[in-house]
Amino acid sequence: MSLPITKPVLIIGGSGIVGAKTAQTLRRLHPDLPIAIGGRDIAKAQGIAEAVGNAVAARIDLDRTDLGQDASSAYSAIAVFVKDETLNSMKYAQAHGLPYLSVSSGVFEVGPEMALAIRKPGSAPILMASNWLAGAATFPALQAALDFRTIDQISITVVLDEQDMGGPAAFADFQRLTESAPNPLQLKDGRWRWVKGEEAKRGFIDIDGTEVEASAYSPLDVLSLSTATDVKSIRFDLVYGMSASRRRGDAFSTEIAIEISGELLTGEKVHKRLDIVHPEGQAPLTALHVALGIERLLGLSGGEPVEPGIYLPDMLMEPEYVVRQMKEFGTVFRQN
Repeated sequence: MSLPITKPVLIIGGSGIVGAKTAQTLRRLHPDLPIAIGGRDIAKAQGIAEAVGNAVAARIDLDRTDLGQDASSAYSAIAVFVKDETLNSMKYAQAHGLPYLSVSSGVFEVGPEMALAIRKPGSAPILMASNWLAGAATFPALQAALDFRTIDQISITVVLDEQDMGGPAAFADFQRLTESAPNPLQLKDGRWRWVKGEEAKRGFIDIDGTEVEASAYSPLDVLSLSTATDVKSIRFDLVYGMSASRRRGDAFSTEIAIEISGELLTGEKVHKRLDIVHPEGQAPLTALHVALGIERLLGLSGGEPVEPGIYLPDMLMEPEYVVRQMKEFGTVFRQN
């Protein structure tokens, strides 16, 4: 069994909506785990730290290679909720041998992180968790895929309510990933393609029967699913607008629809759809998956602490465990 963690997990962006939620989720999963809430506004970070308990605040400067920390600062892991364009947070983790988790990179911009991880392969475990909500679509899709002998296509459509954006950092990520990015990446008939124009649009029937328009999007789910299965085609689409719950007059929710076409283990050809909803929006799901990634990196669940290397979330955690935790934290699953 691993020794107790005595140094805090540093959450950079921990005073933001999702970062703070992650700290709360970690506290629920591991009551004794020390946490450091990192941010530019030390007073705001201190407020979050006091609310979480057994936590401290840390002023973070991403323009500095030492992150603005003095020589006495010591952490057990780093999770980053902002787009660190300097990669100083990752360099700091490598220099100190700390597990590192990031969630803000699109498929088109992971090159610098991957190059840094490849350059120093023995320095630290690097978890690239920029999947949708840090894995909330990937793990249920992989669990559903276990029923199939062969898979022709996996289509994932996510609904992000326009009132569920989160804080300024999340909005900046959304703008960068949807407006400044090149064409989305898809796997079609075994070939990788960057799609655009009409090919990047898709009609989608939401969970309440409403027809909406979805646009192609490419978080790291397309990489996780393509390497974890022998699927021939993968399409990931995003609907940004009104969630089904808000259409009926309730608060916003977050929705994920997973469709799989192929041949079951029984030999039957089918098209299955799994709808996933969290009634409190995207923040609880993102927080949960980051928390699960941190606990796995530290060896608090699922095995010993992770060895240095570069990882996607599904390389470290079992779908059955993650899906069970999703349900425990209020996620609703409906098989169609």
